[in-house]
Amino acid sequence: MIFSAAHILLTAAATGVLALGAGYWRLGRPAWLDALAVAALAAAAVFLWRLSANMPQLNDDGLPGFSANDWAAPILVFVFLTVFADLRRPSDPHRYRQVRALATMAALAVNVITI
Repeated sequence: MIFSAAHILLTAAATGVLALGAGYWRLGRPAWLDALAVAALAAAAVFLWRLSANMPQLNDDGLPGFSANDWAAPILVFVFLTVFADLRRPSDPHRYRQVRALATMAALAVNVITI
């Protein structure tokens, strides 16, 4: 099964919205730019991964309800957000790690539910 670019974009956007909510909740109003960056990076990671790996072999559910792409997209979100934190040190590293974990879990949930 192959998904349309629009479907992948909506999946990425949903991940971004949830990541933005998590970022705003945990980082607070003073770090709204960081929350926006987290959302953009999470959405970009999902979009780029799902679009580049959009092939039947990776979209077929090997485990009922879970494809290889469902597992891999959140991993890329985690990597993108880790690299971002390494390049731009968060003002509150503990809260940023919480946001990164929430964004990763959101990416898994969105990918399993929407694709």
